This record gives sequence, structure tokens and C-alpha cells, in this order.
Amino acid sequence: MQTYSVRDITDYIKDLFDADRNLGSVWVQGEVSRLTRARSGHWYFTIKDAHAQLSCVMFRSAASRVSIDVAPGAEILVHGKVGVYVARGEYQLVTDMIEAVGGIGDLHRQYEELKRKLAEEGLFDPARKRAIPPCPARIGVVTSSTAAAWHDIQTVLSRRMPLVEAVLSPTLVQGAEAPPQIVMALKRLYRSDVDVILLARGGGSLEDLWCFNDERVARAVAASPIPIISGVGHEIDFTIVDFVADLRAPTPSAAAELATPNRDDLLQDIDRLRMRLTQQLDGSLALRHRELGSRQERLRWQKPSKRIQADSRSLLALRQRQTRAATAFLTRLHERLASRDRALNTANPAHILGRGYALVSDERGEIIRRAAQVSAGQQLDIRLAEDKIRVKVDE
Repeated sequence: MQTYSVRDITDYIKDLFDADRNLGSVWVQGEVSRLTRARSGHWYFTIKDAHAQLSCVMFRSAASRVSIDVAPGAEILVHGKVGVYVARGEYQLVTDMIEAVGGIGDLHRQYEELKRKLAEEGLFDPARKRAIPPCPARIGVVTSSTAAAWHDIQTVLSRRMPLVEAVLSPTLVQGAEAPPQIVMALKRLYRSDVDVILLARGGGSLEDLWCFNDERVARAVAASPIPIISGVGHEIDFTIVDFVADLRAPTPSAAAELATPNRDDLLQDIDRLRMRLTQQLDGSLALRHRELGSRQERLRWQKPSKRIQADSRSLLALRQRQTRAATAFLTRLHERLASRDRALNTANPAHILGRGYALVSDERGEIIRRAAQVSAGQQLDIRLAEDKIRVKVDE
């Protein structure tokens, strides 16, 4: 069985709250109870209805902007982000605005109605979101030329990627005339060659940011042929264009960071790639050097002079073998000739006559081997070893 600490479970629940976009920007109506204004300037209070209650905290910076009287028993409309107070393990509404019921509530209803309408049309569908170019060369910016957002974006771009060109398409970003101007500013950039567009404005009240909840602006963003990053308000502010844009940034500066790679990171990547390329080139050159040495060694033995030398040695060896073979053959012939010469000498009639034999032939020179070959009175020649005798047959 796995056991968790209290902190682990609480952090897990907090992460669930933080990841829920619906809880990141909510309006809640209720009756104020147990209001405490701390010496630090923070407000701690609870709003309730007939069925439940919700703890709220409002920090000094936001509390200083409240223009209505807030007291226990008052019916109010609060805006903020639902989160978890880890130290107590309680969920609470971190409030940034308080309005009287019947005022801002109408804007809130318009906001929710338009949000629901565009969501049903699929304008918030994640599948239609386009990827942001990883390294844009030109970035279009839709904001006021005098706004702090434009200065903040330029500062971030010059720090992260000085080579990026920022193209401003100026417009009003507050008031009733702002929506058509924002649409025109967007369309100007649609006809340019920018790689990504930043739609930006600094923080403000719901009324200040209302032009970014305009349906005309939302549809112009949805129809953009170029990826758009919205950077409107502060982290807790959510407008309709945030849902329609391809990517939402919590602030204008964050939008500029999301649109560009970090120069230092790119330089490190380049250094790593250079080192890897150098290693690969060194390895490849070493391999080619070994191959070249091997081929040079083979080529050295394939030079004509080396080939002639090798063939000359082979020819000399063949000649020597031929000489030895011829000598052996002639020796064998001489031996055979000597043997036959001895045999002939042995069979030579002169040698036989020298041993006391005689060779008898008639007057025609035919050898007489039998007595029947001669007749009485016939003359015969008798050849001795050294001379010849002629005789006449008596009988």
C-alpha cells in the first residue's frame, strides 16, 4: 500500500486546480460575510449563498482598486482564480476585482454567452491550433505604439533574439473604437510576410480589456492565415481571444518569449552541433586516411616497375627451372645414348670376329648361314677380324 504525505496530496490537488482553465478566470456572485481588512492591506472574506460558501482573499494591489463599498451582507460580484492555500489545505478564490451586482455582471454574461457560442462553433478546438514557428525571422505585433506592452516586447526580443525583426501594426487597445482598429491591424499583417503575430496589451480591468472579448476581433483571429499568440492582461486575465488564438501567453513579455528561441540556448546548440560535427569529421577523416594508406600500399605493388620486377623474378625462376629441366633431360638422353652405344658395341660383328669367329658370304655379299645355301665349286668370302679369305667349295 502506497502512503502519501499531507503535502503530497495537497500539492497534487493544487496542481489539479491550476491546470483547470475554467477555474483560472471565474465570476462568482454572493453575499459578503466575515470580512477582514488586514494591516498589510489584504482582504480576507467569505461570500455565500443559501447553499454554500467560498473563502476569498484579495491582495493589497487589487483591493486598492475596488471602487464600491464592500461590507458584510452586501451582494457583490467577484472575479478571480480558484486555487489551493497549501498551508491550510483549503481552496479559495484569489480575487482581483469586485463589482456591484447589475454592473459588470452584464459584461460577464455577454462574455460567457460569446464564449459558449464560439466554443460550439469549434473556434476553441485544439485541433485547429497551429504550431508556432520555432525560429521566426519577422514577428508582427498588434498593440498600441505608446503602450508599455510594445516596449516590453521589444526589450524581450532584443535580449532573446536580436536578429528578429519586429513589425508593429498599431491600434487602439481600449475603448469602443478599439475592436475595428484591432481587426484592421490584424489584416494588415495578414498581407505581410511575418511568421507569427503577437496580439498584446497590458493588464487592466474587465472594461479595459473588453475589446479583446469582441466577437469581431475573435473571428478575425480565428481567420488568421498566420499563427497568433495572445498576450493580453496579466496571468489571471482570460479574454475570448486567448481561447481563439493558437497560443495564449499570460503577459505581453511572455508572448515575446514564447515566439522566439533563446539566443543563448541556440548558441549552446550550435556549439554542441559544432562539436558533434567536428568529431564526425575527425572520425571520417581518420577512416579515409586509413583507407588511403591501404590503397596506397596496394598501389605500390601495382606500379609498372614493381610489376616488371615481380615478372622478371618470375621469368628468371622459370628460366632456371627450364635450364634445370633441359639439363636433366639431356643427361637422361646422354645416359640412354651411352647405354645404347654400349649395346651396339657389344653387338658389333667386328667385336665378335675378334673373338675368333668368321663371317662367310657369297659373291653377292649375302651371309651364308646354312650349307644348303652353297654348292660345290662356288667361291665364298670369309671375313676374319683383320682380313678376308676367298675360298672354293669342294663339297
